[in-house]
Amino acid sequence: MAPTSTPQTPFGRVLTAMVTPFTADGGLDLDGAQRLAAHLVDEGNDGLVLNGTTGESPTTTDAEKAQLVRAVVAAVGDRAHVIAGVGTNDTAHSVELARQAEAAGAHGLLVVTPYYSKPPQEGLYRHSVAIADSTGLPVMLYDIPGRSGVALEHETLVRLGEHPRIVANKDAKGDLGAAAWAIARSDLAWYSGDDILNLPLLSVGAVGIVSVVAHVAAGRLRGMIEDFTAGNVAAATAAHQALLPVFSGMFRTQGAILTKAALSLQGLPAGPVRLPLVDATAEEIARLKEDLAAGGVHL
Repeated sequence: MAPTSTPQTPFGRVLTAMVTPFTADGGLDLDGAQRLAAHLVDEGNDGLVLNGTTGESPTTTDAEKAQLVRAVVAAVGDRAHVIAGVGTNDTAHSVELARQAEAAGAHGLLVVTPYYSKPPQEGLYRHSVAIADSTGLPVMLYDIPGRSGVALEHETLVRLGEHPRIVANKDAKGDLGAAAWAIARSDLAWYSGDDILNLPLLSVGAVGIVSVVAHVAAGRLRGMIEDFTAGNVAAATAAHQALLPVFSGMFRTQGAILTKAALSLQGLPAGPVRLPLVDATAEEIARLKEDLAAGGVHL
């Protein structure tokens, strides 16, 4: 049974885009995934997004994706939303992954904009609808043109929001104006997908975040959101500014690399990354320690 939700916050307010822990030899670490998931929920996350970019989805097999969802649902599914990334640049494959995620117990789906092929807006629309039609699960779209090569225009987002199971959008577009228009014209619940824009997106109507930094600062991010929604904008701004070194520091190289380094520094399950990613260098780890310390993250 999924945790309770509301139309305004269908997946809660604070979600972590969770890394996929691996063993030292690069295998899937399901025990580590369960321990990390429990830690993240204990620290204040309402939900976890699995099998996304930070979860190294391009290098995990379909079977591993299903195993990860089952393990995390077993560990925390009674107290957190478990969202499975199922988007690819192949609609038929994405539909298969969506059905697999539903069978594995996921509470919702994350559907990234198809990448590399740069489909037109009608193609983006039909792709998303096909996935939403394939299961009974609620869908969070994921708009990240910096990775996919094409953006969901706000007219397309509004149109997709009319689908009964497409309920949210993870926004990593970096365009506050486009976000404001789409939020005003649709019923989609908006989630920031870019940590450094968490507070600005809240200011134009976002309801929550899908965060990488929440691996190490979930409680502080929750406090920032609670301050903002309570009208204490000054406190929210101060909290956001205090985390700026972390927002920048965890993305000095690819996010999964430094997130796994940060978790390892805290003694939490993470393990190595898989090629074509490479583990953080000693110099990168030293700089990461400085960034985390400057942002008040204790190791």
